[in-house]
Amino acid sequence: MRIMNKTKLCVALASAILAPVLAHAAPAGGIGGTYQVAAKYPISGSEGWDYLSFDAKRSRLFISRVRHVQVMDTKTGKLIGEIPDTDGVHGVVFDQDLKLGFTSNGKANTVTVFNLDTLATIDTIKVSGTKPDFIYFEPAKKRVYTSNADSDNISAIDPVTRKVIATIDLGGNPEAMTSDKDGSHLFVNLENKNELVKVDVKAAKVVARWPMTACDEPTGIAFDKKHDRVFSVCHSDSMMVVDAKTGNIVSQVPTGKLADAAYFDEKQSLVYSTDGEGALMVVHQDKPDTYTVQSKLATMPGAKTLAVDPKTHRVYTVSAQFTPAPAPTADNPHPRPAIVPDSVVILMAEPKGSK
Repeated sequence: MRIMNKTKLCVALASAILAPVLAHAAPAGGIGGTYQVAAKYPISGSEGWDYLSFDAKRSRLFISRVRHVQVMDTKTGKLIGEIPDTDGVHGVVFDQDLKLGFTSNGKANTVTVFNLDTLATIDTIKVSGTKPDFIYFEPAKKRVYTSNADSDNISAIDPVTRKVIATIDLGGNPEAMTSDKDGSHLFVNLENKNELVKVDVKAAKVVARWPMTACDEPTGIAFDKKHDRVFSVCHSDSMMVVDAKTGNIVSQVPTGKLADAAYFDEKQSLVYSTDGEGALMVVHQDKPDTYTVQSKLATMPGAKTLAVDPKTHRVYTVSAQFTPAPAPTADNPHPRPAIVPDSVVILMAEPKGSK
């Protein structure tokens, strides 16, 4: 995922400001209910942001902020610390058994390792590629993977030894990834190819390439381990549901433009996605190949990333207020709006009627 501040985001922001996304699609009902924004938590700084990550054991939200990661206690809505010196940080993952966190630092080409209890940095790992973007912890085989956007490969890291143990070439720009139940295969969105690739972890190579021609710049991804379904959201206005065994697209669900994050809630059979136009989509899995948009909640323009508390089913997203973009020039034909200082806010959405 690109750190928030790109040209396409500016276009989406302008469109969203002129024509705000209004809440609601299908009527509420069924599992999960209709979501509402229940709280807003201002956070400091005027930097952009990328992925959000939720530490369910400690009820902490991690917000990547270009050169550092802010940490919020979701019980109080207060910032309680940060992970410094993470240049170009994109994402954060956790190994709860080792009590370690890992950040992907895109400009430094490193992964920062920190203690989950104290937030103290304990190590830095050099990845085997350039611009590590998405980062993923695979729980079955207990490996950390980084999507190295500028070298078209993945670095596999052993969290115990904190060493790179494999490099997997993909033949395209990797974005988000997920894995099957036993961790033997990874599924990776290739942003510049409009493809989903299947990777054999043991062989360290791509074993299948599945085109998603209607999915422009696939980004966020999630996986249903019970039914072997991959959910890939696109910068176009759709989410692809792919059979992880055959590669067939079994369903296509409408979303907002610049959809950039996805999460599958197994307990509720819900797929969440957020997009740059400013909407949280909640999609119900009726059957493995049948899906209904349960609700569409207006959040804020630019709130295109998310994290979910698996216990409360609360969804967190982030955005800010923006200044008007300057007039285009020959040197800068697509000027970016600036973030209004100290206007960044975390939004928490939850089902109506939650206590």
